[in-house]
Amino acid sequence: MEKTKDPLSFKIQGMDCAEEVTALKREIGPLVGGDEHLLFDLLNAKMTVNAPANDVTPQSIIDAVGRIGMRAEPFDAEQTAAQPARHWLTDRHTLLTIASGVFGALGFAYHTWQAGGIREALGSEGTGIAQGVPLIARLLYIVGIVCGVWVVLPKAWAALRAVRPDMNLLMTIAVVGAAGVGEWFEGATVAFLFSLSLALESWSIGRARRAVEALLELTPTLAWRKEENGNVTQVSPTEVPVGGLIVVKPGERLPLDGQVVRGTSHINQAPITGESEPVAKDVGDPVFAGTVNGNGTLEIQTTKTAGETTLAHITRLIGSAQAKRAPSEKWVEKFAQIYTPTILAIAITLAIVPPLFVGEWFEWFYRSLVLLVIACPCALVISTPVTIVAALASAARQGVLIKGGLHVETPAHVKVIAFDKTGTLTEGKPRVLEVFPLNDHTESELLERAASLESHSDHPLATAILAYAKEKGVNVPRADDFRIIPGKGAAGRFQGTEFWLGSHRFLEEKKMETPDVHEQLVRLSDAGRSVVVVGNDKHVCGFITVADAVRPQAKAVIDDLHKAGVEKVLMLSGDNKGTANAIGKEVGVDEVRAELLPADKVTAIEELVKQYGTVAMVGDGVNDAPALASASVGIAMGAIGTDAAIETADIALMSDDLSRLPWLIQHSRRALGVIRQNIIFSLVVKAIFVGLTFTGHASMWAAIAADMGASLIVILNGLRLLKAEKVD
Repeated sequence: MEKTKDPLSFKIQGMDCAEEVTALKREIGPLVGGDEHLLFDLLNAKMTVNAPANDVTPQSIIDAVGRIGMRAEPFDAEQTAAQPARHWLTDRHTLLTIASGVFGALGFAYHTWQAGGIREALGSEGTGIAQGVPLIARLLYIVGIVCGVWVVLPKAWAALRAVRPDMNLLMTIAVVGAAGVGEWFEGATVAFLFSLSLALESWSIGRARRAVEALLELTPTLAWRKEENGNVTQVSPTEVPVGGLIVVKPGERLPLDGQVVRGTSHINQAPITGESEPVAKDVGDPVFAGTVNGNGTLEIQTTKTAGETTLAHITRLIGSAQAKRAPSEKWVEKFAQIYTPTILAIAITLAIVPPLFVGEWFEWFYRSLVLLVIACPCALVISTPVTIVAALASAARQGVLIKGGLHVETPAHVKVIAFDKTGTLTEGKPRVLEVFPLNDHTESELLERAASLESHSDHPLATAILAYAKEKGVNVPRADDFRIIPGKGAAGRFQGTEFWLGSHRFLEEKKMETPDVHEQLVRLSDAGRSVVVVGNDKHVCGFITVADAVRPQAKAVIDDLHKAGVEKVLMLSGDNKGTANAIGKEVGVDEVRAELLPADKVTAIEELVKQYGTVAMVGDGVNDAPALASASVGIAMGAIGTDAAIETADIALMSDDLSRLPWLIQHSRRALGVIRQNIIFSLVVKAIFVGLTFTGHASMWAAIAADMGASLIVILNGLRLLKAEKVD
């Protein structure tokens, strides 16, 4: 194979647990220049290598993976997506686990029958190698043991060769040791329960994987494509180019992102944004793949290919999000790296030192084997990744895209939230609030003249005035001889008469302002209004106030954030102080900082981080990118229409719904609570059995059963987050 510096992605057969990730890091990390060049996606059993060296080839990595008992092959995203879920009848690990249990049970049944009872069978063990156990029972036990450890033997051998003990090696030693001292039943039981525990881990990852795959299933496999001759045919969405026309009938899911060019309807966007109510769509409105059409037929011009839709983008980001591990995951991994070899050393000491003083070699050797079983960190290492993946998938269902385990935990610690103003706390679309005609002009006349001049402009204020005039049914003829007066306003001829429009400052320059008008304009400016004055050479015809409307839920959301324990909520704006203060007062923020350049916003965020610690910045995308990047966690608003916003922020709200913010904080706290519960529970179970082992009251099968039970409990506890409460 040719050498390459490009990222290499591999499908890793057998990577279902954080322990395998650790083993891969130890083996592959030195090969590629450090494990910082490695990214892991447990959901898709995917490893990505960002290889900096020329001598790293795909084959060298495949060979290295093979040395630790796993198998690697180049990752094919399309093949992985198309691969059906494995049925238990075709899954080798599941079948081996079943076989291990069956043969172990058969061995115990025959053993019991020959011994004359369960007490007699269990009592006949422990008298030396293979003594007291019938040959047939031993053979059945051996088959059960081999089936139970078959999957982990290559990994155990790799760990032994590298002198890096892991749970696979510990369990193998414990099982072989049990059989070696004649504890055949316990050896077979430990092998079966350990295999079952690993199968449960694989199942838990599969359960989380299916939650994410459910997003992919939202996209239809066929689309109605409209040809240039008007014919409509069914094709795969991959065959529809950007700019192509598709027809979506009532009740159908949209196969591609696009823009409505014909028809009206309501679309259920809940699969993408979590919105509870269908959204009205008309000509010119954007629509998204995976959403559900209402009762109207729509003709849509596509804006993205099948592989680049918002839904496809979200799904990819959720899958890759696991590479950004949470602090809890990192802590658990470091703890397991210390815990496992420490327990192994204690077990060796327990098998050698006490017998030198008190004898009873068999008893202390057995206790050391029990301690090896307890050393298995299954429940501990599986608890956090399952919880994180469940939290990511649950948030995606609510229209909140969290880009990594790191950012699942951070919102729980947020003490300060800073909001951008325009497009975040406000709708970002100026609209006319009031029309003040003067000097015997009517409202319609004033709007007619202003709109006539503004019809030549694409300024946001002009757009607002034109939209309002249309709403009021005012006729808008285009003005003649239109010209812009730089920095002041514009002028033109309307029905033969010269008119002008501009700002309050422009009016002052014309010296046509009365004291009453001046006082009124100042009052409106202080209230956060932008004022457009209209006049001619004789007098002022009137003025129109325009403002960016505050989002309806903004005040309630800020109140909810305070109730959720956020110490301070502030607004950072590039707007003038009057407008910014008016908006800040209306929504109830604690502090307003106005007239800020992008660099000033970054400085403000850095100051807040130093003062408070964990700070969130909420903005509407690209223009807020520097501040979003400087915050502890950056949250982008309205990312459903902006790919750049999804890429920029740590968390993206897929609709313009601010109510997701209090939910996000509560969701983060729930996830962090579950992680802590799982870690504490796992450690308590370990501590109890360590104590029982030293006092001689623990058995191998009870220890592995407890570990398996703990694994199952923490898995189910983590998966509870898939059913997280919805936003009201």
